[in-house]
Amino acid sequence: MNIKDYTYYYFIGIGGIGMSSLARYFKLLGKTVLGYDKTETTLTKTLVDEDMIIHYEDNISYIPENVNPQNTVVIYTPAVFSSHSELLYFKENGYTIHKRSAVLGLITRTTICLAVAGTHGKTTTSSILGHILKVAQLPSTAFVGGIVENYNSNMIFGGDEISVVEADEFDRSFLQLSPDFACITSMDADHLDIYGKKEELENSFRDFGEIVSQQLFVKKGIDIPNALTYAVEENADYFADNIALRDGYFTFDLTYPSGKITDIKMTLPGRHNIENAVAAIAMSMEMGITQKNIKEALASFKGIKRRFSRHISSKGKIIIDDYAHHPTELNAIIQATQNFYPNKSILGIFQPHLFSRTRDFADDFAKSLAALENLILIEIYPAREAPIDGINSSWLADKIEAIRGHRPQVVSLQLALQEIEKYTTEIILLMGAGNIDILYEPLKKQFP
Repeated sequence: MNIKDYTYYYFIGIGGIGMSSLARYFKLLGKTVLGYDKTETTLTKTLVDEDMIIHYEDNISYIPENVNPQNTVVIYTPAVFSSHSELLYFKENGYTIHKRSAVLGLITRTTICLAVAGTHGKTTTSSILGHILKVAQLPSTAFVGGIVENYNSNMIFGGDEISVVEADEFDRSFLQLSPDFACITSMDADHLDIYGKKEELENSFRDFGEIVSQQLFVKKGIDIPNALTYAVEENADYFADNIALRDGYFTFDLTYPSGKITDIKMTLPGRHNIENAVAAIAMSMEMGITQKNIKEALASFKGIKRRFSRHISSKGKIIIDDYAHHPTELNAIIQATQNFYPNKSILGIFQPHLFSRTRDFADDFAKSLAALENLILIEIYPAREAPIDGINSSWLADKIEAIRGHRPQVVSLQLALQEIEKYTTEIILLMGAGNIDILYEPLKKQFP
């Protein structure tokens, strides 16, 4: 059967950011969507409000009688243990079962696929691209790894003839896609627990480039044959220049092989986001989208939750929440904050994500974070990992102290708010991919 031909779509791990966008997609196609997640969250509550059926106990009694192998596809996330009783039930009873990445791959086979790959910038670039296609009223759906502020959703739905997807390198799942157009934003070392060494990661990106059927775009400096390049303030096939910061937003011009777009307005901060916008513009122009639509979309794009989410209090205190969890991303968000607010004092709070990532990039993390005079470290968020002996936030704090001469505080997430209260900085910058974001709303209430 075609992946769109089932009646019931049963998700195991439905509350994940990637899983929930697929769930929303099939719901909007008129399907019955139901499933399991370990805990109730704001996102799962929203899905229930959108008429999806979700339970939070791993128990086969929650599987409805009318759900059977002929009318149901089961979609699961690799984060679910193989011992999960519902997953075992479906395997033992002959259901069609797919990982999320496989389902996304099947969708891209029947659509014109625009895929965004890279160790950084995927979510912002794919969100901008999806928003441009939506403004241009093309029949497209964008599946993104964050909540887009314009739509309060991780899916931008406008039809099912074109798909915009994040091409995830984590477990080489992007090789299951069928991309017509694609970009690669970066190939920095990451996921070394999967790849072992940077060269293997880079080889997987080259393999991805080979499956792009029409046109590949890469950030200038990435060595992949037959790709068009993009850049900021340096010559490339597509490049941005004449960049100016004007009262809280950027303007820039974009030069492309046959012309130029002038005075593009964008409210997202940072050079890295201009790079992301250039990549999205380049791909959208391949779809024939006009300069007018491109400029309108960039000017109206509000950003993504946890990508420089900002709250400005009535007294001028600024709270920023960002997903940055890799040294390159930390450099980008710290520099963007410093450039956007050059005369304001900053308190950074960072929660490392994964013991293995902290171990593999400890020196780079220390260099990035040493740029902040005021810094608090939260204990490492383990995600899918067991602790590694000797790898903790205190160990990272020692490395930072060796660079800048004084040691950052190390606290638990539970005690972070009372430590933050002791600082009088004008900006509080939250950084991390774990659960540090639970501090954002209390801080907004503290500084209304």
